[in-house]
Amino acid sequence: QVQLVESGGGLVQAGGSLRLRCAVSGSTFRIKARAWYRQAPGNQRELVATILNGGDPNYADSVKGRFTISRDNAQNTVYLQMDNLKPEDTAVYYCNAVSVIRDITYNYWGQGTQVTVSS
Repeated sequence: QVQLVESGGGLVQAGGSLRLRCAVSGSTFRIKARAWYRQAPGNQRELVATILNGGDPNYADSVKGRFTISRDNAQNTVYLQMDNLKPEDTAVYYCNAVSVIRDITYNYWGQGTQVTVSS
């Protein structure tokens, strides 16, 4: 089992920055990938950024050049630095971790943190 707890959301004006934090605990040694997703009202949950073990980060086109995903292995923490925020970035942001155990893939989710960008 893996537990994820997000923090760092809030209200910010357009052009501002926020840094989301995801504390990861439990069977972290089984995690193969970490990611951030977001879901705006009336929309499906969408992938924002992902980072695989030993791999380079990948980003949705809508956030490339503005968002940065990173991880602190010593602290078992994943970050999402969000710069030059736009009103369309308003959503609930979820931390995600993927584990593979005996060829079965498990997805773990945090409770979400609200990000609101005012124009």
